[in-house]
Amino acid sequence: MERKDSQSNIRLYVLGSLLALALVVYIGVLYDIQINQHDYYLARSIRTITQEETVEASRGVITDRSGREMVSSRSSYNLTFDSSALDEGEDENEAILRLVKLCQSQGVAWVDNLPITKTAPFSYTFTSLTELNETQRNRFTAFLRDQLEVVPEDTTAEDITADCLSSLGLSAHAMVERLRQEFKVPVAFSLNEARSVIGVQYELSIRKLMNTTAYAMVEDIDTQMISLLNDGDYDGAKITASSVREYKTTNAAHILGTVTPIWAEEYDALKEQGYSGNDRIGRSGVEAAFEQYLRGTDGKRIVSTNAAGKITGEYYEKAPQPGNTVELTIDLSLQQAVESALAEAVADMNAEDGDETRGAGAAVIQVGTGEVLALASYPTYDPAAYNRDYNSLLANPANPLLNRATQGAYVPASTLKPLVAVAALETGATTPSEKIKDTGKWYYPGDPNSWLWCWNHSGHGRVNATTAITNSCNYYFATMGYRMGMDTLREYLTAFGLGQSTGIEIGDRAGTLPENPPGENQAPWAAFGQGNQLYTPLQLANYVATLVSGGKHCQPHLLKAVKSYDNTQILAVGDSTPTNVVEMKDSTLQAVKEGMLGYTQPGGQVYSYFKDCVVTAGAKTGTAQLGGGTTNNGVFVCFAPYDDPQIAVSIVIEHGNAGAALASTAVKILNAYFTADEIGTAIVGENQLLQ
Repeated sequence: MERKDSQSNIRLYVLGSLLALALVVYIGVLYDIQINQHDYYLARSIRTITQEETVEASRGVITDRSGREMVSSRSSYNLTFDSSALDEGEDENEAILRLVKLCQSQGVAWVDNLPITKTAPFSYTFTSLTELNETQRNRFTAFLRDQLEVVPEDTTAEDITADCLSSLGLSAHAMVERLRQEFKVPVAFSLNEARSVIGVQYELSIRKLMNTTAYAMVEDIDTQMISLLNDGDYDGAKITASSVREYKTTNAAHILGTVTPIWAEEYDALKEQGYSGNDRIGRSGVEAAFEQYLRGTDGKRIVSTNAAGKITGEYYEKAPQPGNTVELTIDLSLQQAVESALAEAVADMNAEDGDETRGAGAAVIQVGTGEVLALASYPTYDPAAYNRDYNSLLANPANPLLNRATQGAYVPASTLKPLVAVAALETGATTPSEKIKDTGKWYYPGDPNSWLWCWNHSGHGRVNATTAITNSCNYYFATMGYRMGMDTLREYLTAFGLGQSTGIEIGDRAGTLPENPPGENQAPWAAFGQGNQLYTPLQLANYVATLVSGGKHCQPHLLKAVKSYDNTQILAVGDSTPTNVVEMKDSTLQAVKEGMLGYTQPGGQVYSYFKDCVVTAGAKTGTAQLGGGTTNNGVFVCFAPYDDPQIAVSIVIEHGNAGAALASTAVKILNAYFTADEIGTAIVGENQLLQ
């Protein structure tokens, strides 16, 4: 009996040990799953019932040199339609129409860039595709070429007109009917309903060319719209987190630039860099120049929903990282002052002669660094309203889309004379003390039939380099041009950065250096700013900055620094190292600066304006005849303070007549800068010329 009890106990011990072992193993596995591999199994379990979403990263902030925000990004939500999210058997066009009607009921505009009017009778919204903004014309060209295959592969937007399409049997009405069949829009839909659905299908088809089935149908929706979408039955609709560019200033439009959706023809190249078909990219200005810094890194999120489509949970695989902060060299207060001064000057001139095509450009550069403190073009526009106002901006005869400060090329007129004086003094063509008698009419040596007038037909008498600048003596500078020749003149023009791209990050026009026609010597005319030479306001400002710095030629630039989005690191800084140094004796610099100083002092041509300037400055005007009875262009350059130059300024006003008329604008700019300095907010750091 005792032996039987003993055997029973052994069996119990064994059974208990096995149970204990199983429990230990169970606890171990449970611990491993819930603790050691929690994240892995959580993500895996979520994936089985939900889908992965890309979380758009916000674009970086753009500030001025003092950290004042110029452009930032604001969090927003979009109504995104994704055809792949429709329930099986759900008609895509029916789902689209429900969303269209919701938008109509709320007075909300949806993205529809099909260039055909929204209601019958239909017509194209363009005569030529060049009238549309870049995104619209590139996408419509891609659609016609790749989706409908109605135009050849090598077709460009410039080749496509409304008449061209009509000649192919694709009038606007015929195009709507063609697309109605292409997208299988039900015949039960009214003509206007069909057009609305076709517009959405057009947007979807463009995105399918870039391997995506979704598009942001309505951007930046409000809370009421979000509530209606959540409470309603809108298959294929998703509310997605996004961000929108928010402009903190109406100034600097040409500097800041634009951000647009990616175009179909560039997608293949960009996807290799991690872009998706729904991404936006910097298209112009600073937005394009510093895309690599401003672009954020998208995140990945897992979203779970219940049977009713309600979100029940979110899980981030990878959090989005915002773009970096780009700090510009621009001083926003000075930029505002320069734009206001240009606008006022042009408005006054327009009021006098009614010339509504007149434009202007100005540049302000920090001497010795190449930092661009202000870069203004007039007329301008509100960067926040660029897309809305594009067609009216394009139609404006004054061309507000042109950045005249970097892309407008103008005859320099007499503003070139200080540079030519440097060249003549440094090459030994003259000395600071040599005086030449100006009789008023200069003859080409050995050819009495080739001559030119000085703007003062009576002549200036005996002048040296200094007084020739102060009196803007054409006779003296024609003599210097003859003595040096075109090759030497071009050498110095190039050394000062003229006739070539400045290298500024947003791009610019190279301009044109003077040259001799076969068998001719145009150097005497080129030496006082005539001839076939054209330069931008930015180039002119930088040449003056180079001169008064003693010859340090720096590349004009807009980048002050790039900081990480959390301001913990400096990722890049602008380069202020001189690209070359123009050798210049102290006597040369002194002679030229004194000549420019005389222009602004009692007896000088612009003293009546500069007597109100808060600092002593040197300046030079230029007046270029355009011929054909057209009012002359006015050109003006200056620097200040005279004893310790900090900034160089250039101004061009188209049809501004005598350059002296621009002097009051220059004084406003100088006073805006140096008054700010005093209160502690300054920046740290035979087309013949008349005179």
